[in-house]
Amino acid sequence: MKVEIWSDFACPFCYIGKRNFEKGLKEFGKEVEIEYRSFELDPSAPTQYDQTMDEILAEKYGMTVEKAKSMNDQVSAQAKTVGLDYHFDTMVPTNTFDAHRLLQFAKTKGTSENVKEALLYSYFTESKNLSDHETLATIAAANGLDKTETLEMLASDAFAVNVRDDEQTGASLGIQGVPFFVINEKYGVSGAQPAASFTEVLNKVWKEDNPLTMLNKGDSDGECCSGGSCSC
Repeated sequence: MKVEIWSDFACPFCYIGKRNFEKGLKEFGKEVEIEYRSFELDPSAPTQYDQTMDEILAEKYGMTVEKAKSMNDQVSAQAKTVGLDYHFDTMVPTNTFDAHRLLQFAKTKGTSENVKEALLYSYFTESKNLSDHETLATIAAANGLDKTETLEMLASDAFAVNVRDDEQTGASLGIQGVPFFVINEKYGVSGAQPAASFTEVLNKVWKEDNPLTMLNKGDSDGECCSGGSCSC
């Protein structure tokens, strides 16, 4: 079974959804191949803002900064329920394209899951700038990648095509928001669903892929009990 996860590093619900999925996967208890896919909430986002996260949200939705802060506080409270610590007051809003290129690079080195987690933690908890190449390379080096090689990759346009391919694939599937989970290229789950919902859909897909085969149906002469089992 394979699960592809489209998400963005600037999406607070993507990190919450990741934790819920991981909990649901643990309850599922079977081996699953996971691939993280790239999705940018705002591809045109600048690398530097002169506004806080609260101010950006207020401007985007035409609300007061106080209302925006209240909404971000609610998201932080939701994150705490799954063991995450968000700091919207010091968070550094930025463009996430290079972070996605790093994720694509990490895929080729077999460290994408560790790098994905580290980037999310760095953004939401440590308030790191995910468009800064030195910051990205330091995160990479702490998770099994060579720092010099990472800096060279970031200085080029390497893996830009991979990011765009993921985004185009997501668009062809009708993905307009994240997190979005695609299971066996057949089932889609949108949003930071509860862990139980992920367990349920994983079990459903697994049962479809592994139908029960009856090896001995027993006697079928109309009796309620035959062949070592009872049906009535």
